[in-house]
Amino acid sequence: MIQNPILTGFNPDPSIVRVGDDYYIATSTFEWYPGVQIHHSRDLVNWRLLTRPLTRASQLNMLGAPDSCGVWAPCLTYADGLFWLIYTDVKRYGRTSTGGAAGGASLRDFHNYLVTSPSIEGPWSDPVYLNSSGFDPSLFHDDDGRKYVLNQLWDHRPGSNRFAGIVLQEYADGKLIGKRENIFKGTPHGLTEGPHLYKRDGYYYLLTAEGGTGWNHGVTMARSRNLLGPYELHPDVTILSARHRPDVALQRAGHGDLVETPDGQTYMVYLCGRPLRNRGTCTLGRETAIQPMVWGEDGWLRTADGAGTPEPQALAPALPEHRFAQAPAREDFDAPRLPLAFQWLRSPWPEELFSLSARPGHLRLFGRETLGSQFRQALVARRQQSHCYSAGTLVEFEPEHYQQQAGLVCYYGAAKFHYLYITHDDEVGKHLRVMSSLPNHVQTDAFTTPIALPSGVPVELRVEVDEERLYFGYRLDGGDWQWLPQQFDASILSDEANAPGQPNFTGAFVGMACQDMAGTGLHADFDYFDYRERPFCLDPRRVSDEAETAHKPASSIAAVAGSGTGAAGAGAGPA
Repeated sequence: MIQNPILTGFNPDPSIVRVGDDYYIATSTFEWYPGVQIHHSRDLVNWRLLTRPLTRASQLNMLGAPDSCGVWAPCLTYADGLFWLIYTDVKRYGRTSTGGAAGGASLRDFHNYLVTSPSIEGPWSDPVYLNSSGFDPSLFHDDDGRKYVLNQLWDHRPGSNRFAGIVLQEYADGKLIGKRENIFKGTPHGLTEGPHLYKRDGYYYLLTAEGGTGWNHGVTMARSRNLLGPYELHPDVTILSARHRPDVALQRAGHGDLVETPDGQTYMVYLCGRPLRNRGTCTLGRETAIQPMVWGEDGWLRTADGAGTPEPQALAPALPEHRFAQAPAREDFDAPRLPLAFQWLRSPWPEELFSLSARPGHLRLFGRETLGSQFRQALVARRQQSHCYSAGTLVEFEPEHYQQQAGLVCYYGAAKFHYLYITHDDEVGKHLRVMSSLPNHVQTDAFTTPIALPSGVPVELRVEVDEERLYFGYRLDGGDWQWLPQQFDASILSDEANAPGQPNFTGAFVGMACQDMAGTGLHADFDYFDYRERPFCLDPRRVSDEAETAHKPASSIAAVAGSGTGAAGAGAGPA
């Protein structure tokens, strides 16, 4: 069986392609660098993160891009011995980033590009600019060898449907040619986007996402004998959605794409969200699921049971099982490159933000702009991929004043984070505190009381997250963990916890950050980063020794396990 989601944590807008026995899924990365995640599988059950193709400034430069802009909805195809990757680079969405500005919500900047590569792992070409008429572009390879670009059409005019339909235009010789045609204006569900086009038994089949990427999301299908239409709607209109099923585990289902196995079985990938039980917010962002689909005698596609509902478990194809080695829970930064699970924000020049060679065995972050900066921010983080996890790091940092900070951050965006950081001031000296940015609270910025720290001593920082509950802790010289008394609200690290009018399409990350708002670039050295998913625990602070236990000699592990307060005591279920 397939366990959904197959790509956990922030992995939305999936596009899937099969090349021989290999399957690849591309997903959106928004403001996180490098751009586009590509996962690989050989059985549709087991997946690994393989590569991110947009790695240099000539392909992608997102400095100044607002939160949840950047790379949207990539489309990955294969034809003529090449992989084709088409994507949107969004420069403006919604209201301006100026505080208090309410105008200009209708004005958007969506730039669509195409890159190619003979290998999925690159090198990928410099981009070909296509258009800026809308977002969610895709590339259709017709069976006569001609190629067509589709995208959502944006209409900013007053009184207009801003989601004005799906346009199609031919692509040849490195550019769009001919006339742009609006082939599908959508249904009353509205918000028509995410087009993918296929040809089967003489019909052109069009998949679109409708209803918005929240709770009303769904996959719409239409077909036509003619490429340019008119397109007739599926008898059910929507072929997959959870909009009428608030009881199912996978919500927000939509934005689908199709793939066929070698024996002709059809599967659909789609995005989904898993809301917290107590708060209803999706801290894991929009994830990717997959399930089998069936072509009926009437020539229309439906879910296997005809119900059109996303499935937490789905029947796997009859393919040989192909597992991948699990990534280590602890990264010690001994390699010359950043571990693949980690990303940074916006900049194509990471050497300005961090180094793995300045102090071997450590990740050195150079203090840059504030945690809310849309330009050069020294933040290196990985996705939260489970509702319950433990994460930690050890940092060496000697700040001289309050404008220098470094520490452990649980981050969604510039206005949504919890930051456990080390800093310095004249009253307390070197100290530790938490800053929380709370988008849906009356008090948007909240600080805890400073905790004094000795100078010249490395500090281990830790976070324990169980659904909406978040706890921070620290320790010195391998001593006992000291826990901050506050319980922080992890549910704010979600799409749903948001100030009105701002885009919110990513997911929660956990990682390391360093700021020097005085501009002197004071660095912080991080010795390791540890991330472990685990079962729910009533008191997650009891599991804090799990990572330490995993790296001790066997005799020490047995002693800790026998105590009932380490990994063994916490892993059995609710404590």
